[in-house]
Amino acid sequence: MLKSFPTAINSVFPNTEVQLCIVHQIRNSLKYVSSKDAKSLLIDLKKIYQASSKEIAENYLLELEEKWGIKYTMVWQNNWENLSGYFKYSDPVRRLIYTTNPIEGLHRQISKTKASINALYKLVYCAIKKVEEKWTCLHMIGH
Repeated sequence: MLKSFPTAINSVFPNTEVQLCIVHQIRNSLKYVSSKDAKSLLIDLKKIYQASSKEIAENYLLELEEKWGIKYTMVWQNNWENLSGYFKYSDPVRRLIYTTNPIEGLHRQISKTKASINALYKLVYCAIKKVEEKWTCLHMIGH
């Protein structure tokens, strides 16, 4: 039995680079954190995922573990390989891939649709065209 999403993906597509959702990782990190610590912990987490490079993020990750590791179990280090891949991309691209929420939103819309297969194809096509427009704009901004 496969224990994780990255393991499942890599078992079928071994050369795939998996990027876990930063937003979901933050939510999982805060799940068992007391409300009095949540704001401070969020500030420390933000330093990690908004760092300008993977190396800087790793330094913040060590600081996070030193500061909070005794009180709370941090899952960031365990998942770091699948959380840190996005650092090799430019900021505009990072903003697109740090969360899976847009993909989940598309899936939710498709799941709600009670239409013919042709209607679903059209819906998916239109959604992809919208995303493509955003990516094109970000590509132009990045250069």
